[in-house]
Amino acid sequence: MLHIDHIIEQLRSYHPQGDADLLIRASELCQRAHLHQQTPDGRDYLQHTLEVASILARLKVDETTLIVGILHDSLMTGKVEADEIEAEFGHEVLSLIQTGNKISSIPYRQNNRKQVESFRKMFVSMARDLRVILVYLADRLSDMRMITHRDKTEQIAYSRETLEIYAPLANRLGISWLKGELEDLSLQILEPEKYAALARRITAHKEERGEYVEKIRGQICDLLKEHDLQGTVTGRFKHFYSVYRKMERTGVDLDQIYDLTAFRVLVGSVRECYEVLGIIHATWKPIPGRFKDYIAMPKTNMYQSLHTTVIGPYGERMEVQIRTHEMHRIAEEGVAAHWKYKEGGAVAVTGRDDQRFNWLRHVLEWQRDVSTDWSPSGSSYIDLFPEEVYVFTPNGEVKELPKGSTPIDFAYAVHTDVGRQCVGARINGKLCPLKTPLKNGDSVEILTSAHQTPSKDWLSFVKTSKARNKIRQWIKAEQREKSIEIGRDLVEKELRKYQYSLKRAQALDSFNQGIAELGFKTSEDLFAAVGYGKLSAGQVISHTLPKEELKSQTEKTGPIGKVLEKFGRKKPQSAILIGGIDNVMVRFANCCNPLPGEPVTGFITRGRGLTVHAMDCAQVLASDPERRIDVEWDMQRKTSRPVKIQVICTDQKGMLVGMSGAISNADANIVSATVHARGDKKGTNLFEIDVENLEHLNRVIREIKKVKGVLRVERVRN
Repeated sequence: MLHIDHIIEQLRSYHPQGDADLLIRASELCQRAHLHQQTPDGRDYLQHTLEVASILARLKVDETTLIVGILHDSLMTGKVEADEIEAEFGHEVLSLIQTGNKISSIPYRQNNRKQVESFRKMFVSMARDLRVILVYLADRLSDMRMITHRDKTEQIAYSRETLEIYAPLANRLGISWLKGELEDLSLQILEPEKYAALARRITAHKEERGEYVEKIRGQICDLLKEHDLQGTVTGRFKHFYSVYRKMERTGVDLDQIYDLTAFRVLVGSVRECYEVLGIIHATWKPIPGRFKDYIAMPKTNMYQSLHTTVIGPYGERMEVQIRTHEMHRIAEEGVAAHWKYKEGGAVAVTGRDDQRFNWLRHVLEWQRDVSTDWSPSGSSYIDLFPEEVYVFTPNGEVKELPKGSTPIDFAYAVHTDVGRQCVGARINGKLCPLKTPLKNGDSVEILTSAHQTPSKDWLSFVKTSKARNKIRQWIKAEQREKSIEIGRDLVEKELRKYQYSLKRAQALDSFNQGIAELGFKTSEDLFAAVGYGKLSAGQVISHTLPKEELKSQTEKTGPIGKVLEKFGRKKPQSAILIGGIDNVMVRFANCCNPLPGEPVTGFITRGRGLTVHAMDCAQVLASDPERRIDVEWDMQRKTSRPVKIQVICTDQKGMLVGMSGAISNADANIVSATVHARGDKKGTNLFEIDVENLEHLNRVIREIKKVKGVLRVERVRN
């Protein structure tokens, strides 16, 4: 059982001047806040908060962070007020707790737009104050250690979230031990059978492997003594999750994985690191392609080490990591290793550390460049947890980019103008297409032209947020100019019906008043809205011309014109409701063919009115967010929509009759049917039918599935 004295002892081990009284008061307040509250495994809740603090102390954090760790859930109980925490421990502690509570209230859902945006905000919070994220990770590790006491469904969701969000985050911060434990605990829940089998097989050979590790460790120590080098050598078994991933990735059995153990050599200087590497390679044969120099080129999370895999003394592969003691401290503690204590206990970052924190400034840059209409995708997820690729400028400067980046990403990383004017690229001296993925070590030269402008096609292959958003900004500005031109022409054409030119109309006081009434600041904003299709030219005329002019024109309208005008006022027969927009032509997208009852969105197409897409249509998700509007089905209006369904069935007599009867029984009309007999004694049937809504379609599908011999029924989108 943990006690606050244990946390104080941990703090004093790396910060002798630490204020123990603050921690004692924090634990007392926590005890009061969580009185009679228990953790899922039945312990007093104070034990959870002290465990969080103990994990944080292992990272050698400051007193403030330890207090936040102890009190991180106190406000949520309702027994402690924010004013009390601020009065007792200061505004900084309160602010960190409130920030953490705000982030923790966001439920994570994979590939959900709101969630990706929320986690982007979490990263910005991290960039402002890393202590929030460290508390976040410590709390998650403590929760995962008692995960088996939760409901099974909750266990799976919690473990998947841990594996997808928290373990990569710990890796991004360079806290390797925390990452490894989170991964192993998650694997135990998500793949219990595989984890148990793996644990059983590895444990069965543990004693034998332990002897092997000790023998090799002794041999490496002897090698260091022979060359007058002082160092520490340790051997360890790889994490279960690391072994599991390798088995899944390579498709091999555990018996075929030879580098289950890794050896670590810690020495005093960088020079000695390379000297040890030479000794290891001279003693045992290195495996080609398995050497990585993270000292010359550190990872973005500040990790530095030499990695090599060799054929060991018993013919087995073994991995050897070589680093200095300082590098090892950074590898174990990550970002926390760079926190220094000034007199009085305040946290500061040195100039050298500030350079290493450069990747955090990238986080702020990502947030600055991402618009409010940013939509998630696989690439966007990679922007949050990127795998890096390192490439060189012609003068030897290293640029770090997400894996899969192209010369366009590189060009925008150099400068926005270089990206905008990019016409070609030389990779390692050879001309290559702009969509070519860059590889580690590539030397890239960008070719530019003052007459070049960004292409919309670039959006299909760029990876970085900066490139993507700069391209979109350019396209949006260019589209606005075209929309203004189109809108001006449409308004001018409508004005001619009233014997007005645009110049004459703009000279009227009523014209400027009409612009303000419609909610626009300038005439260009008004024309752009008309060009985008958000506003009709008729609406502009009705608000900008003098009322007497409009009345006079109405009186001139003959009987036929009044009939036509009456028809023009009829509600659209599209069964679509559009908030705040009238007189817009509506059509339905062929790419997704939405049905009444499905979530839909509208997309304004210049010259073609409003196109209705299914909410999850890939085509509309990749389109300009500025041109989307909210629409919904008018479920009071009965209408029918064509839809295609494909039926796979056995090739036997009477199938077509049975399927046609099923469709009729569901009150649906068959527009067309295509029947094709395949060579595998199966048939493929394509029906186009008219249905009223999504529920009607589902009823049709259920009826068809009842027909004996039907194997599969699915909706076909064009």
